[in-house]
Amino acid sequence: MSIRARIILTHLLIVGIGFFYLVKKITDVSEIKPRYMQSIEEPMVDTARLLAALLESQSPGGKIDIAQFRESFQRARSRPFLAKIYSKEKTDIDLHVYVTDAKGIVIFDSKGGQAEGLDYSRQNDVWLTLRGKYGARSTRADPNDPTSAVLFVAAPVMSGDQVVGVLTVSKPQKSMATFMQETRRKIFVMGAIAAAAVVIAGALLSIWITRPIERLTQYARAVRDVRRAPLPKLGTSEIATLGRAFEEMRDALDGRKYIESYVQTLTHEIKSPVAAIRGAAELLHEEMPAGQREKFLENIQAETVRIQEIVDRLLLLSAVEAKKSLEDRKPVDVVEIVRRAVASVAAQASAKEIQLLAELPAAPVVISADEFLIEKGILNLLQNAIAFAPAGGTVSASLASAGDSCVVRITDNGPGIPEFAQTKIFERFFSLPRPDTGKKSSGLGLAFIREVALLHRGSVEVKNAVAGGVVAELILPRGAEVVT
Repeated sequence: MSIRARIILTHLLIVGIGFFYLVKKITDVSEIKPRYMQSIEEPMVDTARLLAALLESQSPGGKIDIAQFRESFQRARSRPFLAKIYSKEKTDIDLHVYVTDAKGIVIFDSKGGQAEGLDYSRQNDVWLTLRGKYGARSTRADPNDPTSAVLFVAAPVMSGDQVVGVLTVSKPQKSMATFMQETRRKIFVMGAIAAAAVVIAGALLSIWITRPIERLTQYARAVRDVRRAPLPKLGTSEIATLGRAFEEMRDALDGRKYIESYVQTLTHEIKSPVAAIRGAAELLHEEMPAGQREKFLENIQAETVRIQEIVDRLLLLSAVEAKKSLEDRKPVDVVEIVRRAVASVAAQASAKEIQLLAELPAAPVVISADEFLIEKGILNLLQNAIAFAPAGGTVSASLASAGDSCVVRITDNGPGIPEFAQTKIFERFFSLPRPDTGKKSSGLGLAFIREVALLHRGSVEVKNAVAGGVVAELILPRGAEVVT
């Protein structure tokens, strides 16, 4: 499992458990209901005491007079009204009031007198209030329906210091159910929104943490595959420090391997011409015909030129390989570069009676590149093609667009690449003998071209053509084509 997946799953698990517990606790009816009951009971206490005081003022002499009290209730119930309380519309009075005398007998019932005459002395609200205590109760209208509970709150009706009756107000809990359900719904909605926000934040957090690791992994794989890749942007965290350490390690290993490889290959390649020069120089000390002496001198000169070519090409290749970015880049027209390269090798092609063809578009093909390196690379491809093409053969150069890239294609009708050499042609100092002379080149041309292509984030491919000969393709991106 990836680090990103682990971070997300761990984050979701922790946050999920926390939200589940919180939402469950908040929306639990057993937790919400007592709070609502407390918020309802307190104003009911005030209402009961105010109504009891009002009834006392209408009952002088200690005898309860409910005539005016009844008339006030009838008048209040007969008046139409509309009260919008948040999402609930209230159109009637659901507050129930009844009054008992000092014995607990109901003498007034706001519900049309239904309970008048009944003995409520055993009800907690009445029984406790008659004894000078706080009286309240919650009773189900239907024993099997928990939502049918009704809350009763009582207040004493006094005459001096004597309790002459009890006034009880009641309110069905169903009236509170709407507010409770609305509250629970809002809590669920807000909880879901908060959970989604936390999940998104967790995902972004995991991406923020793991993105540099992924970039560093891709960089390490590029180094493993010996591909030119710049150190990615890793921010300023410990991962950036690790990335810089990787880069330093890569430079150290590349430098050590580079020197070791070059010393070995350069020693091997220069050994033969040095031996030839030494042998020819020793023979020149002896007496010999002038013609033979001239031949040995020509051999010394040829081998000296070969050594110079190896050194020059090696210096150019090492300079390109050491580059991590292109400093001298600018918009260049690839059409013009190919045209100049073809003109540069025209004399070499003419010497072998090779027909040199160029199929170039009329419109410019512009990329951002190092003009010298691109021209040098195309020139090497053309020189290779002419070297392996037979006398009287054909070498063609073309340029075409392919999506976001441009493709420089060089073809010849030579003998092609032997199967054993197809995987080695880009190796340093590897060279095939020329068909006409049997001599080998420095073996650095294709290695140089590959480095030029990689430096421009392009590629180069050399393969046998279906119709015979070799086709070489230098592919250069036209967009984000430059290593930075």
